[in-house]
Amino acid sequence: MGAKTALLVYMDAGVSGAPRMTGTADSERTRELVRRLYPGWEVAGTSGCGLGDATYPLEGTAYIGSFPGTDIVCDRHWMGDYPTRLPQHLIDASVGRRMVVHWMHIVVDFCAFAVWEDGQLVRSLSLSPDSGVMEDIGERFAFEASYWAGEHPVERVAGWPAQGPYPLPFHPLELGEEALREFFGFVLEGRPSPEDIDPYEVGLRGFRLQDPQAPDPALRQAAIAAAVAQMGPPRMFRLGPDGSMVEIEAL
Repeated sequence: MGAKTALLVYMDAGVSGAPRMTGTADSERTRELVRRLYPGWEVAGTSGCGLGDATYPLEGTAYIGSFPGTDIVCDRHWMGDYPTRLPQHLIDASVGRRMVVHWMHIVVDFCAFAVWEDGQLVRSLSLSPDSGVMEDIGERFAFEASYWAGEHPVERVAGWPAQGPYPLPFHPLELGEEALREFFGFVLEGRPSPEDIDPYEVGLRGFRLQDPQAPDPALRQAAIAAAVAQMGPPRMFRLGPDGSMVEIEAL
């Protein structure tokens, strides 16, 4: 399980179920979408790519596409722990439409998704094993039910450190993949169903974006370097003959 997402999608009120995006996003409509969602930002075009490769872009890069009835934004800039803390102008853009946020990150088993209908929040969920449930707002969707009912427990790997019970009744990334299919009609990992679209055949436009109010990049890099310096040495493991994980010395 290694998928990461930083997705923000708007769908017209007439779009029923998951959107059926095909082909490459319209260039002019996409640029107009960028102007509305990133007012005052420095914008430069760059190479685009398929949705399947675009869900978690490099920092400072976004992959965006406007399709009939659907607008999709892949940008880590908006990603956080709490979907309800999105900037208000992004939520305002959902008036008369449906807006869905979907965020996943494998490193911390983090998943969050949220849905607004006509500018009003109807559901927000955000959770990870380390932080627990950070948001659980609104009525749960039907596709969530079996996860909360304990039908998808996390099986521990023999010999892996910290062998206590998994802190959540399911793995957030498993629910995250189910949410991808429910909201957008595709998965990144696991077996696609015949009804799923192929996300690698949905072409998005690429943009380099710079927020004029963002902190100095040099200060950001310094903060990251300071955090890395405080980390302990790496730990490495190998699979033992009995199937357990055995710690080995790092080279």
